[in-house]
Amino acid sequence: MNSMAHFDESTVWTVVDISDRFGALPVSRICLDPLPGSATEKDVIALEASKNRLFELVDGVLVEKAMGFYEAYIASLLVTYLTNYTRDNDLGIVAGADGMVRLAPGLVRIPDAAFVSWQRLPDRVIPRDPIPNLVPDLAVEIISKGNTAEEMDRKLRDYFQAGVNLVWYVQPATRSIEVYSSATSFSKLQGHDCLDGGKVLPGFQLQLDELFREPEPR
Repeated sequence: MNSMAHFDESTVWTVVDISDRFGALPVSRICLDPLPGSATEKDVIALEASKNRLFELVDGVLVEKAMGFYEAYIASLLVTYLTNYTRDNDLGIVAGADGMVRLAPGLVRIPDAAFVSWQRLPDRVIPRDPIPNLVPDLAVEIISKGNTAEEMDRKLRDYFQAGVNLVWYVQPATRSIEVYSSATSFSKLQGHDCLDGGKVLPGFQLQLDELFREPEPR
């Protein structure tokens, strides 16, 4: 039985409700003020401004982004590779790990990297809103220990339902990447495999060995 089926933003959730939807998240990742079920985008912006903490907004619940130092390092590498490629080929823009986007009313996601093509930016104007109404062509998530399977499955559905064309789930623990072309269709890359941008980023290629390579001492 899905206890979340009839909940809306005005409903205050219980611990059981949260567990049903997001899995066994650490309690510290759920913001309790405002109460789960009653949060809004204003709360997302206020928490980032006052506490420098990033929370995604899902069905009125604020869920803090899970990101360790190494995961942030991998995210920064990917942003660099993607930015260099998109600039050289005049394809669009790349946002980093604190770029908030509104995928639907009441749904704010913060991918660890996001590519947005010029086709999705009228007149090539980059939004100035803290949370723009913007759906990326590519969304990248760096999987951390704090992430749960339920949480990441929900993110996949949210991304593709909103119109994202490609999602990469990067798994630093196993040095692998899951490439999703839909919420249910993916291929797994590992070892000496090469990551490519498919139809979203034609010509982009990155060896996994290069992404996960440890810097060599001088």
